[in-house]
Amino acid sequence: MNLLDAEEEKEYIIKDIATDDEEMEAFLFSLGCYSGEPITVVSRVRGGCVVSIKDGRYNIDTDLAQAISI
Repeated sequence: MNLLDAEEEKEYIIKDIATDDEEMEAFLFSLGCYSGEPITVVSRVRGGCVVSIKDGRYNIDTDLAQAISI
């Protein structure tokens, strides 16, 4: 299951970052988005969703959301 399937305001644990794109993986890691970290979908917006990771909120697009397995 990926972030696009997640319910809003429910906390999930990131299982894996499913991408072969090293730049995308490095970007997600810089946000604190890596295996074992809790993540919450705050809301859905056109073309992606707003997520809460650690103390920050980020707007991520559909491609990034699909790469994050929960």
